[in-house]
Amino acid sequence: MEEFLTGQFWFGLATIVWVNVILSGDNAVVIALAARSLPERQRKLAIIWGAGAAVVLRIVLTVVAAKLLDLPYLKLLGGALLLWIAIQLLIPEEESGDAGAQSNSHLLGAIKTILIADLVMSVDNILAVAAAARGSVLLLLIGLALSVPLVIFGAAMLVGLMQRFPLIITLGAALLGWTAGEMGITDPAIADWVKANAAWLESFYVAPAVGALLVVAAGKLAGRKGGSRT
Repeated sequence: MEEFLTGQFWFGLATIVWVNVILSGDNAVVIALAARSLPERQRKLAIIWGAGAAVVLRIVLTVVAAKLLDLPYLKLLGGALLLWIAIQLLIPEEESGDAGAQSNSHLLGAIKTILIADLVMSVDNILAVAAAARGSVLLLLIGLALSVPLVIFGAAMLVGLMQRFPLIITLGAALLGWTAGEMGITDPAIADWVKANAAWLESFYVAPAVGALLVVAAGKLAGRKGGSRT
């Protein structure tokens, strides 16, 4: 109980809340993109189950996050996977005659997409919360718990906006591409070389911008090809 009475605890808590507000955005975007085309009931289930399972993953990752980020090529692989997910989320889904089977299949597919994307994006988020917690297990647990309502509320709000303003879908996928570019350029396998020979890739946000543009261009191209076959 004494921990609650210290200024350091409340400062750490305020920092964690702010970190969660900022860093939960990407996770809310991917959940909203994955769930946007589901029927309302399945959409709510995808958001709740996807966010809940993602938090379980975060708890597991908290133990090994620092070690994972030291492994070479892991961020490059994660960035490539996130690019692929973002492009897939821009491709319109084909309609099927069996509506019931389709919705169940899409629900599981949406949850799987949410889990994979959250797994890729969460390591940096967890490290930021862990740094703000400064060794306090209580603060770390509070930070993880706060991420659940933030992600669920953010995703539910974004789904509604995406239905009214389809441009947000493209912007959301571009944000995931930006994150992928940012992730890849900081991989330990190439980070030192980039700083020594191509610092402009990071300093002027070239790599994140290329990731965002690649997602939008590839997603739109794949969508056109899919539409021309129907």
